[in-house]
Amino acid sequence: MYRIVSSIFLAENIKKLEIEAPRIAKKRKAGQFIMLRVTSHGERVPLTIAGSDPEKGTITLIVQGMGKSTRELNALEAGNSIADVVGPLGTPSHIENFGTAVSIGGGVGTAIAYPTAVALKEAGNHVITINGARSKELVILEKEMNEVSDEAYITTDDGSYGFHGFVTQKLQELIDSGRKIDYVLAIGPIPMMKAIAEVTRPYGIKTVVSLNPIMVDGTGMCGGCRVTVKDEIKFACVDGPEFDAHEVDFTNLADRNRIYLSEEKESAEGTSHRCHLHMDK
Repeated sequence: MYRIVSSIFLAENIKKLEIEAPRIAKKRKAGQFIMLRVTSHGERVPLTIAGSDPEKGTITLIVQGMGKSTRELNALEAGNSIADVVGPLGTPSHIENFGTAVSIGGGVGTAIAYPTAVALKEAGNHVITINGARSKELVILEKEMNEVSDEAYITTDDGSYGFHGFVTQKLQELIDSGRKIDYVLAIGPIPMMKAIAEVTRPYGIKTVVSLNPIMVDGTGMCGGCRVTVKDEIKFACVDGPEFDAHEVDFTNLADRNRIYLSEEKESAEGTSHRCHLHMDK
């Protein structure tokens, strides 16, 4: 069992959890993730490691309660425990001194963009961060992103805070201003990442995205997280989760992520059939 040290809501339906996992805390690197099960009968859920404290032996996760399992996770408080946590998994972010690096997070994707922004700053890059959300109330990690950035921008779809518009528009504004941008990391909803790739493509700016396909085991055994990159099949859990944005087949990714929408809805609404054949009595 993995004990929850702290549990705090950052925004509506978005929670920050600090969990005791000393081995993972010591080994994890930016870009890696864990697989967890809330209970011994629960589904496996992949979550990016937003941060860690090796001395305390804890890792930080930021969770948006979308489906049944993530809602169950967000209902837990400090002192509660999680059944299983496995990691760190995935290939760490490729970090070097690119020059000027832009780290873009859309919604809860900011939680994934943040640790990579930290690593980029430590490598000597001039770090620009763009933190996007639908509205002011849904902006997360503003203080943390500001602390690691040489320049930090907030964008909101409704204009309630920061730049009125999308993260793509802010990125385009920076490019149009004549700024030399050497590297872009984009993490968020699939349409956002695809749009970022199209913004940077004409300029030949190296652009990386962290993909979020359906995962079952996180070790490359099930094949559920396969994605098409440069007309080749890759497994996001072991080959990624980060890939060259200009080589990703986003249409295929979106189609595969919609495969189980009806089942996910049934599960979230509590209407799906639950087999008791192998359940403990």
